[in-house]
Amino acid sequence: MENLTKYAIIVAGGIGSRMGSNIPKQYLTLRGQPIFIHSIKAFLNADPYIKIILVVSNEFQKNAQQYIKEFLLTEEQKRIEITIGGETRFHSVNNGLQCIHKQGIVAIHDAVRCLVSSKMINNCYYQAQLLGSAIPAVTATDSIRIADKNENHAIDRSTIKIIQTPQTFKTDLILKAFKSDYNNNFTDEASVVEFIGEKVHLIDGDYNNIKITRPLDLIIAENILGNE
Repeated sequence: MENLTKYAIIVAGGIGSRMGSNIPKQYLTLRGQPIFIHSIKAFLNADPYIKIILVVSNEFQKNAQQYIKEFLLTEEQKRIEITIGGETRFHSVNNGLQCIHKQGIVAIHDAVRCLVSSKMINNCYYQAQLLGSAIPAVTATDSIRIADKNENHAIDRSTIKIIQTPQTFKTDLILKAFKSDYNNNFTDEASVVEFIGEKVHLIDGDYNNIKITRPLDLIIAENILGNE
């Protein structure tokens, strides 16, 4: 297969209000390091040629730079470019995409999914190179009901897919999609690509690839890391 340039946009510009912390959750400590540093290291370790684009809020840019210098080697730091986020995730990702100047493949990842494995990262790049996109997903394990006004009904949970990141695309596809005007229905990058009429392709996700959202998630992540 063609050896395309690999990028990873790590989105770390959110507030994370559900965590109940006075700082954004991506800067909270997990096993002695900020959560977003674990996410960066996952990509650095998965492939020595991945270029990292870290999207942060303007308010916490200096914090991010300080942590990168503290926890990453000099050679690792050279692989990271920092850019400022926007009003929404769509705008933040779009800002990250503007840092891409070569054709290749880009993985777009939540900074707080810090348990992503090298296997998943490399599988996403591989499938995106083959098919244009790779969206990791796991099957719902809880019972699911659809509520509509005063009615509700059960549906087959095996048909429900819970979407994860890194959502990975060929750069020409995702750059084309993000020329669209912002839409409230853009919940993730896959929805933006679908908006322009392109099909997205699912890949097996990982139940350990959790998103750190609430205090309990930190405890779960600590246990998972402790068992590796």
